[in-house]
Amino acid sequence: PFCPQYGLVFDAGSTHTALYIYRWPADKENGTGIVSQVEACTAAGPGISSYADDPAGAGASLKPCLDKAMEIIPAEQQRETPTYLGATAGMRLLRYSTAQSRHLHPFHHVAKAIGEYPVEFRGAQVLTGNEEGSFGWISVNFLLETLVKYSFAEKWEHPQDAEVLGALDLGGASTQITFQPGVTIEDKNTSVFFRLYGTNYSLYTHSYLCYGQTQALNRLLAALHQASPSTAQISHPCYPRGYQENITTAELYDSPCVRAPSTPSAAQLLRVTGTGEPAACSAAVQQLFNLSCGPNSTCGFNGVYQPPVRGQFFAFAGFYYTFHFLNLTSQQSLKDVNSTVQAFCKKDWAELVETFPQQKGYLHKYCSMAIYILTLLLDGYKFSEHTWSSIHFRQQAANTDIGWTLGFMLNLTNMIPMEALGHVKGHQPSLWAGAVSCIVLAIVAGLVAGFLQCFC
Repeated sequence: PFCPQYGLVFDAGSTHTALYIYRWPADKENGTGIVSQVEACTAAGPGISSYADDPAGAGASLKPCLDKAMEIIPAEQQRETPTYLGATAGMRLLRYSTAQSRHLHPFHHVAKAIGEYPVEFRGAQVLTGNEEGSFGWISVNFLLETLVKYSFAEKWEHPQDAEVLGALDLGGASTQITFQPGVTIEDKNTSVFFRLYGTNYSLYTHSYLCYGQTQALNRLLAALHQASPSTAQISHPCYPRGYQENITTAELYDSPCVRAPSTPSAAQLLRVTGTGEPAACSAAVQQLFNLSCGPNSTCGFNGVYQPPVRGQFFAFAGFYYTFHFLNLTSQQSLKDVNSTVQAFCKKDWAELVETFPQQKGYLHKYCSMAIYILTLLLDGYKFSEHTWSSIHFRQQAANTDIGWTLGFMLNLTNMIPMEALGHVKGHQPSLWAGAVSCIVLAIVAGLVAGFLQCFC
C-alpha cells in the first residue's frame, strides 16, 4: 500500500489557536487530494493576536500541539509534512491598530517555534476575509460529498446534479457568508473561483470585519455607554436582571472595532447592570447594522452587494455554539427559536446561575449573542421566515470539525505534487533503469539509421 501524506494547518483565530492534522492518499483524484482529519488540538491561551506585547508567548503556546502531531505522524514522513499557519480576523484587526508594525512580531516567533520541529514549514499568512469564507465553503461541501463521492463502482466521482451548500461562519472578530448564487455576481470583489476535482465553481463570498461575536458585543456595550456618557452607570438590556460587572473605559475601547467617543473622557470605572429586556436588546443590536442598500438594489448590510440567499446552508462556529447552548440546533421553526430566545433573555441572573453553574463565565452573554445572531441572519443576510429552515446549525460533518482549515488544505493539495511515479507504481529501480536504457538505445539507433540514409 502507498504511504499516505500528512499536512498540518494552524487556525490562528481571534480567541484561540487550534492545530488540525490531515492525511490523504499519495495519489490524487482529478488533481485534488482526498483529505481526512486525523486529529485536532487546541492550544492553551488566547489567539496569537493577543501576544502583540509578548510575541515570544505566541510561539511557545503552539508547542504542546506540535508535540502531539509528532506522535501521530511517522518519523520518516515528518520532514516532508507541509505545515501552514493561517491567521484570521484577529490578526487582520491588528493592521488597523495604532502600532501597525506589531502584527508581524507574533509571526516571527511562531515561525521560530515551528522551525524547531522536523516539518516542512511553508509559512504563516493572514487570510483575507474572502479566503476564510470560501475555504469554509469547500470544507462543508467536501464533507457532505457534494464535490466528490466514492461510488459503488469503487472510484471517486463528481456527484451528478449535487446541490452544493452555502456556508455561514461566525468567529470572534468577523463573520462570513459564502454560497453559489445561481445568478451573475455583479460585484467582482465578492466573487471567487475554484477548480476542485475537475469541476469549476463560481461563488459569492463576503466577510464583515468587526461583526464577529466578541467585537460586535464590545461595540454594543460601547454604544450603550455613549448613549449616557455623563454617567459611570450602563444599563444593559441584553444582560440578565441582577447581573453586574465593572469595566474600565480603557478595556472597553481597546479595539480598532470600537469607536471611541469624539470627546474622550479620562479613564474611569464603569458599572454595567443587566436589565433583561429582550425587545430593547434587539433594538440596540439593530443599531450596529446599516440596513440601507444605497445604490445597490440587493445587498446584505452596510451597503455591501449580496444576491438573494439560495439553497441550503451550514451555520458553524459561533452560530452553532450559541444555538447549541439554547438547544436550538434541531431545525426548530423561526417562531420557536424566537420564543426560546425571548424566554431565556427574561430570566434573572440568580436563576440562570442555579440552572447553568458550569457556564457562569459566559452565561451573561448568551442573550446578547442569540439576539445578535438572529439580527445578523434575518436583517443582515436577509434570510426570512420562508428560508429559515434552510439553515442547519452544525459543529461537525462526517465526524470532522467544520472550519476553513480543511478547505485550505484541500485547495493546497491542488498544488502539492504527487509522490514520484516510481514510488507510486512500486517498480524496482533496476526495471526503470533497463527501460530507460532501451529507450535511449532505440533513439540512438534511429538517429544513426537516418544519418546513414542521408549520407547514401
